[in-house]
Amino acid sequence: MCLAVPMKVIEINGYLGMAEVGGVKREINLMLLDDIKIGDYVIVHAGSAIQKLDEAEAEKTISLLKEMVEKTEKLWE
Repeated sequence: MCLAVPMKVIEINGYLGMAEVGGVKREINLMLLDDIKIGDYVIVHAGSAIQKLDEAEAEKTISLLKEMVEKTEKLWE
């Protein structure tokens, strides 16, 4: 199963960038998108930014992912 995750772009160096979500930072490829700026939210799949998101939608998705993780953790208690 593959999962694409919304992340906030915190650094840009050409076609590479650094993105962060929940304190986790990852280097990402920005070649598929135009006009990405520091502070933008992008969907990251397999190390590449594949779509730009507005902040409200990104935060909503991150919240849902956190809720899913919390419920899964409770199943294993």
